[in-house]
Amino acid sequence: MSKAPKTIQDQINLLLSRNMTFLDVTHAPHFLSNISYYRLKGYWWEMQDDKVNHHFRNGSIFEDVIDLYNFDRHFRLITFNAIERIEIALRTKLIYHLSIAYGAEWYLNPSIFDKPKEYMALLSKTFTDVGRSSEEFIVKHFDNHPDEHPESWKALEILTLGTLSKIYQNLQHQLPEKNRIAREFGLFNQKILVSWLLTITFIRNVIAHHSRLWNRVIINKYDWPKNTPQPILTYTPDNHQRRKIFPILSAILYLNDQISPGHHLKTEFTQLFQTFNNVPLAKMGFPRTWQSEPIWT
Repeated sequence: MSKAPKTIQDQINLLLSRNMTFLDVTHAPHFLSNISYYRLKGYWWEMQDDKVNHHFRNGSIFEDVIDLYNFDRHFRLITFNAIERIEIALRTKLIYHLSIAYGAEWYLNPSIFDKPKEYMALLSKTFTDVGRSSEEFIVKHFDNHPDEHPESWKALEILTLGTLSKIYQNLQHQLPEKNRIAREFGLFNQKILVSWLLTITFIRNVIAHHSRLWNRVIINKYDWPKNTPQPILTYTPDNHQRRKIFPILSAILYLNDQISPGHHLKTEFTQLFQTFNNVPLAKMGFPRTWQSEPIWT
């Protein structure tokens, strides 16, 4: 049976009854009227000592929940900025290398793709996205060439990171261009890049939906390279460690090092962690000596 809705005051009373402390309860209605109770649950979940009856440990403070929420908001913004660069670089490399090798409309050529069924699904998705696009360059293309598919530099420009990742994944493995793209991202193995891109897409979608990234379980399984031109971590994260964000965040930084060597992402993350120094980074998989890891120094 569905639960009865609660007023904001009812929500505050419920938290109080469950041992949540408020430093200034008069501010609580403002927060709960702008950030839903249900959204905040993800941030106070770890504060509970009884997750069946939702009872909080002594010393659980509502304002700490708000701080954690604000930390996560800034954390998502920096991470999204890092992912944006990867998306643009992947799009650029796909368009450039494959256009030079196979022509402007290479995405229409089934012979360079691996799985016919997946290729047809991706092609259909591309046609749908292009057909729905209101981008001026797409509208102008069909005004001038109503019976012609757009060149790849037009068509791929409006595709999502998820679709771009799947296009790269389904390219024939023996294509030299596929391997070249992986190497330009600093990876010797194209399968590693595929697994990273699919996981990064998952993270991007979490951020795009304004969902919680702090302490998020990474459900996508991804591979880890045996070696790279520049070191990333001093250890190979196991499958359990990869369920937290630290390893894939380190991979995102590594890709950004290849794309934009002068970026300030590490400084931005470090400053954020210093500003919100009460946030337990270990809950995100950060090891105690994370600042000594090669990619973070």
